[in-house]
Amino acid sequence: MTAAVAPQKPERPTDSAAGSPGLADVGRGYLEKVRAGELGALPAVAGLVVLCVFFALLRPVFLSNLNFANLLTQSAGSIAIAMGLVFVLLLGEIDLSAGYASGVCAAVLAILLTDHGWPWYAAVAAAMLTGAVIGLLLGTLVAKVGIPSFVVTLAAFLGFQGVVLILLKEGTNVSVKDPTILAVANDNLSPVLGWVLLAGCVVGYAALQLRRSRDRLGRGLAGTPVALLALRTGAVVLLGGAAVYLLNQERSRNVIVSSLKGVPIVVPVIGALLLLGTFALQRTGFGLHIYAVGGSAEAARRAGINVAFIRTAAFVICSCLAAVGGIIAASRGNSVDPNTGGSNVLLLAVGSAVIGGTSLFGGRGREVDAVLGGLVVAVIQNGMGLMGYSSGVKYAVTGSVLLVAAGVDAMSRRRSAQR
Repeated sequence: MTAAVAPQKPERPTDSAAGSPGLADVGRGYLEKVRAGELGALPAVAGLVVLCVFFALLRPVFLSNLNFANLLTQSAGSIAIAMGLVFVLLLGEIDLSAGYASGVCAAVLAILLTDHGWPWYAAVAAAMLTGAVIGLLLGTLVAKVGIPSFVVTLAAFLGFQGVVLILLKEGTNVSVKDPTILAVANDNLSPVLGWVLLAGCVVGYAALQLRRSRDRLGRGLAGTPVALLALRTGAVVLLGGAAVYLLNQERSRNVIVSSLKGVPIVVPVIGALLLLGTFALQRTGFGLHIYAVGGSAEAARRAGINVAFIRTAAFVICSCLAAVGGIIAASRGNSVDPNTGGSNVLLLAVGSAVIGGTSLFGGRGREVDAVLGGLVVAVIQNGMGLMGYSSGVKYAVTGSVLLVAAGVDAMSRRRSAQR
């Protein structure tokens, strides 16, 4: 007698043209990840949409092109610092000195430009070098000496306040008059250049998605459905096109005196930082080592990874991006004073990274989290300002949102462990 053959389950339909799962399969897989606690940037995106709708309904001026441009320029400095903090947070460490480190670098920039007459590119290089030295010092103390990052950076937080006061002669306000530096946070691209930049971003994004899908197919893995690639690219075209169109409209209240339209220059600056940071974390061995050390430093060490170097390099990157944030702040304020990098700069930067989805426990996060979280924080600050709330209420609400984000991260990690 021959054994009965059990009927086989029919295979799920696939996108034969791309050799990849169907769009429905991708959706089911994503929902399964969410149920397992891998929320990613979903809470930040949902929060951003809800907040924008809420403020737009209560204050229609929130959606004006002038306010939209202000949102982007106001949040740029904190986002740059938050992008550097992502590297440190991925390791399960913290840098409490990033805010005042940006102030030190901004002071170096302003003094060299104004008091010593350096060209802008030399002053920027000096500010970036200052950031690298700060990061090297902090990273060495953490990775080599073994002092906890909380203690090291708390001491640096206090020390750098003194350094800023010393550089600025106990409270001097140093004006920044270099037109190139001032243009970073105060000028705009021409309308035509804004559309050209968007077209380049769309083409580059589509090419990157196709290459990633082909790489997966080449390794015998499932590729990305063509329909999903089209949806993603279409979303970039729709959102980017709406933003460029809105920003290209006239924002000046007195066109006779001056015209104000176009994408702010600081936007492609942040975009370039996002591209470089994302490439470093997701497409290089160094980025894989960052995630490995953040997941388990001991396992990474046994795998042959130089844990001390990875930690030191993360602090160097963090301080260099803090220097970029300081340069943006100096440009936006047209000057540098003892409060540059102080006040709530650090809190907003850390909040941006965590609210965006980067875990405080290490091993989970992306550079785009800093951008999304930074926009959430900026929307809260801006929207509540339009509604007439005091600074105290703004801080209370922002702190509550940060607490909720940290709670969501903790619960998602617990659920991942249970699954």
